[in-house]
Amino acid sequence: MTPNILIVEDELVTRNTLKDTFEAEGYNVFEAADGNEMNQVLEQNSVHLIIMDINLPGKNGLLLARELRDREQIALMFLTGRDNEVDKILGLEIGADDYITKPFNPRELTIRARNLLNRTISATGSNEEKDSVDAYRFNGWVLDINSRSLVSPAQEVYKLPRSEFRAMLHFVENPGQIQTRADLLKKMTGRELKPHDRTVDVTIRRIRKHFESSPETPEIIATIHGEGYRFCGELDQ
Repeated sequence: MTPNILIVEDELVTRNTLKDTFEAEGYNVFEAADGNEMNQVLEQNSVHLIIMDINLPGKNGLLLARELRDREQIALMFLTGRDNEVDKILGLEIGADDYITKPFNPRELTIRARNLLNRTISATGSNEEKDSVDAYRFNGWVLDINSRSLVSPAQEVYKLPRSEFRAMLHFVENPGQIQTRADLLKKMTGRELKPHDRTVDVTIRRIRKHFESSPETPEIIATIHGEGYRFCGELDQ
């Protein structure tokens, strides 16, 4: 199967450069200049990865990503000239799987896109094979594998972005074990941990917000200072 990539970029020169780059790597490439065109492509085609700018006419990339995460589980990468830390953290909090700033190295971009696609497609296949486990239950909560959702004791459903789902799945599959930031980042994105990379911490903070909606829930993910994080929930047998 040849993966389909959607480039959402309003600058024509950049969009053409990205299209040529990924087509040279053998991918099928769709284009969109704004959110309306993006939605049209998604309605008519199966897309495996979206590479999106933040500065777009109409709704910006952050708003589009938030809407996208409410209904889709497509791999998402921001490629943008906005390189400040706030935008990067916000992009990751919304659920982007990766964030690259312009100007970019085409080789690095294609490698990171390929790695993200490999993880996405292989994980989909793995989940289909794991028909013996449909959900993990702990402290009244449910991690639903098929829908990639977290369900609260009050039956509130939180659709998890890919990075949050991968982190939670890794936690419940390894209860009580300390997970380093490097281990978690590898599971979530396939990337190696670099100095000052806050992707893991941002993701854990997002996950914890779900549990905070239920005050009676005890600490589920504990911080182990100097080492990483540990899942402390009580899994149902």
